[in-house]
Amino acid sequence: MTTATPRTESTAESAQPAAPRRGWWWRLLHRWHYGFVGTVGAVTLFCLSLTPSLLPRGFVLQGLISGISAAIGYGLGVLAVWLAGKLVNRPLPPAERFAWQVVGGLAAIAVVVMMFLGSGWQHDVYRLMGMEPPPRPGFLVVLPIAALTGAGLVGLMRLLRRGARAAGRLLGRWIPASTAAVIAGVLVIALALGVFNGVVLQGLFTVTDNSFKEINGETEPGVAAPQDPTRSGGPGSVVSWASLGKQGRNFVSGGPTDDQLRAFGGLGVHHPIRVYAGLDSAADSRDRAALAVQELQRTGGFDRKVLVVITTTGTGWVNEQAIEPLEYMYGGDTAMVAMQYSYLPSWISFLVDKERARAAGRDLFNAVYGQWSKMPLNKRPKLLVFGESLGSFGAESAFGGADDIRNRVDGMLLTGPPNRNELWREYVADRDPGSTEILPVYEHGDTVRFAGDPATDLDRPADPWGNPRVVYLQHPSDPIVWWSPKLMVNRPDWLAEPRGADVSPSMHWYPFVTFWQVTADMAFSTGVPAGHGHSYGAAPVDAWADIAPPDGWTPQRTADLTAIIARVGD
Repeated sequence: MTTATPRTESTAESAQPAAPRRGWWWRLLHRWHYGFVGTVGAVTLFCLSLTPSLLPRGFVLQGLISGISAAIGYGLGVLAVWLAGKLVNRPLPPAERFAWQVVGGLAAIAVVVMMFLGSGWQHDVYRLMGMEPPPRPGFLVVLPIAALTGAGLVGLMRLLRRGARAAGRLLGRWIPASTAAVIAGVLVIALALGVFNGVVLQGLFTVTDNSFKEINGETEPGVAAPQDPTRSGGPGSVVSWASLGKQGRNFVSGGPTDDQLRAFGGLGVHHPIRVYAGLDSAADSRDRAALAVQELQRTGGFDRKVLVVITTTGTGWVNEQAIEPLEYMYGGDTAMVAMQYSYLPSWISFLVDKERARAAGRDLFNAVYGQWSKMPLNKRPKLLVFGESLGSFGAESAFGGADDIRNRVDGMLLTGPPNRNELWREYVADRDPGSTEILPVYEHGDTVRFAGDPATDLDRPADPWGNPRVVYLQHPSDPIVWWSPKLMVNRPDWLAEPRGADVSPSMHWYPFVTFWQVTADMAFSTGVPAGHGHSYGAAPVDAWADIAPPDGWTPQRTADLTAIIARVGD
């Protein structure tokens, strides 16, 4: 007879089904759980990031912008929950499963709809630029790129938060917990910023600096030291060919030939004078400016009909399409003078060399003006000033305002001015009532005028335009002109007004999102056809024809010259 074995507690427990084993994938999902409100914020800003901005965006770039926007949206949502918890003095309850299901369904619909609309908006922007749009199905790659970018940024922030909490617990052994948490948070943020600025950014700038320094020492194929004494680096020059830098060598070797000038203007032409002082030509800005004036004196630049003071872009580049019009208009009876203050691209120069641009513009103009102003009034050439992009920032720096410009120059052309240009900001802010930020009118257009298309815009307002004349060329779609940190939290006037002719009417301002969109636009601001973005093409012809036309100049001559200059950029 067998005796039944009594069931023990352990036997009963072993008879129950084992709990499902949770693998690494579950632990990973649990660890990277996303908050409800943060997720709503991420989806919202992701969808808004698909709306159009100033210029067309490639699929990868759009994905990066959308990922950054989604991460910001998530962070704002988390911050809102934290603040609300502090206000009610208790943690907020987690969202119910039903809420997640509703939001998940709505988010899926919103993403699908906005992806479809976003691809269509990009098509519209491409067409506004006169460009062939890419196939719409390619827009689908935006989604995975955005997801990876957003998740990566959120993950980085969580790592920093964990570091702050660990530091807070450590400090909490010696000081009150609340104080320790604040100090730890500040220390971790300061450390992260220090690493980013001191290691990441400094490393990036070091690599970039070395790369562009090497490029500055190169000479483009077909460019050789001039044999003409009217060019810097040529016979008798006080500036060596080697010291001019890549862009300086291009500048002094360029320009129309005597035959080209004769074909346009007839006999009696002069060979245009071009003077340049490179970054390696002298130790500092004032010495380079002094060398440039010596070169003008040596070449006879002060004896020409027109003398143009040029502030270069960051690399030392001078736009041929902006200066050759004057050489054609005056049959080569011109002298151009420029000097280099950096070899970095303008957007980097604006961050690290902005004061050099300011000093270069001021020192060069003051040095030239000092010599020019000593000449008899009837012997002086027309004194003109030109600057493009960061060069316009430097060119402005020589003047205190419109009155100073009127007293010291015969004309000025500034193309694609960055939003940080001080005089530009002053004129735009003080524009006449009723005029727009995209096309402002300042003091009834008496001295300073603005144009997107100089062929038509410079005729407005109808009030008399005195002399000297100052022109700002600024396309409605130029992100260099309209980018500002204020875009993060403030809607600018140019997005409250009717849009410019080449800006999508579907572009609107959204906090944080628009800032990143326009930031990305800046990276490709010249990658669009002339007449859009930061590409001004032959527009300077019309501008110079209004600023400083030679005797007998006609609209037909402007049209003929525009056709010639348009081919210079091909």
